[in-house]
Amino acid sequence: MSIKKTVFGKTKDGETASLYTLKNKSGMTVVFSDYGATIVNLFVPDAKGKLEDVVLGYDNLDQYTKNSPGFGSFIGRHANRIGNASFIINGKTYELEKNDGNNNLHSGSKSFNKFIYEAEYYEDEESSTIEFSRLSPDMEQGFPGNLDVTVTYTLTEDNELVIEYLAVSDQDTVVNFTNHSYFNLSGHASGSVMNHKVWINADQFTPTDDNLIPTGEFANVEGTPMDFRTAKTISRDMNADYKPLKQGNGYDHNYVLNHETSDVDLVAELIDEVSGRKMEVYTDTPGMQLYTANFLDGEVGKGGVTYKARDGVCFETQFYPNACNTPNFPSSIIKAEQEYDYVTIYKFTTI
Repeated sequence: MSIKKTVFGKTKDGETASLYTLKNKSGMTVVFSDYGATIVNLFVPDAKGKLEDVVLGYDNLDQYTKNSPGFGSFIGRHANRIGNASFIINGKTYELEKNDGNNNLHSGSKSFNKFIYEAEYYEDEESSTIEFSRLSPDMEQGFPGNLDVTVTYTLTEDNELVIEYLAVSDQDTVVNFTNHSYFNLSGHASGSVMNHKVWINADQFTPTDDNLIPTGEFANVEGTPMDFRTAKTISRDMNADYKPLKQGNGYDHNYVLNHETSDVDLVAELIDEVSGRKMEVYTDTPGMQLYTANFLDGEVGKGGVTYKARDGVCFETQFYPNACNTPNFPSSIIKAEQEYDYVTIYKFTTI
């Protein structure tokens, strides 16, 4: 295993950002930045051993300081949507930025992908690890509590990227972290992922209103285009005459994951039969947002490639959207001094 640090550039505020490259013995390579605790590159082998970068992204720091699609992003304090951009804790209403119509999306225009993090890294025979941390001060983004935040990325010799999210607050608050990488197992520059196959271990999803805020209901996937319990191409049912797909302009929905245990379980797979690459998703979070990059529109990325709608797919492990305002959802509110600790693993193999 090896770790290499290089300079990425300087922000407009004069802060120096760095890149950290982790590589294992089989050649799998992940590049992170301490700007945003972001995944910048992810090179994995295909069935013939050829390495390709399988995440959408940018070439330079300036682009990441904008990054409206959230490529490779660590998202917090709250990933996904909060209805009416507000929530109540202990009888007090907290108002957030309305950056998605009347709602709050990914905590506002300055999510956790727009900050510089302290970085520590270490390695052994079996893995390399980088740990990004910072203190999110009380009322940052409108959320109460001083929140100690750590996101740890570990690359193993089994071609796993292990992400552990840790946080502790000195006040009751809302926490819901995720990673917003857009995956394309044919390579970031290869165009549409609609022929990739997806499997999701979920019997239900959370339907939404027209603003993509969950209604609080649980809907069965059985007999609907939302059913991925048997692997199928993303395109197969994408254009079905089905209200949730029209609301999201494609898949942009939270799945209620079937957990066999309270531990980290296999919950999803992404398969590209062209390259032979396969990605398995493991997590202990209650939900996962499947997002098919419906709103990408001419974003210029790595190597000058123009990314279009559905050129990538996100598997955002998370608490359900608007869980802080929906009593029958698993709560995204943590008590003061309660530890928030969740793990997601993206494991890469071949078919």
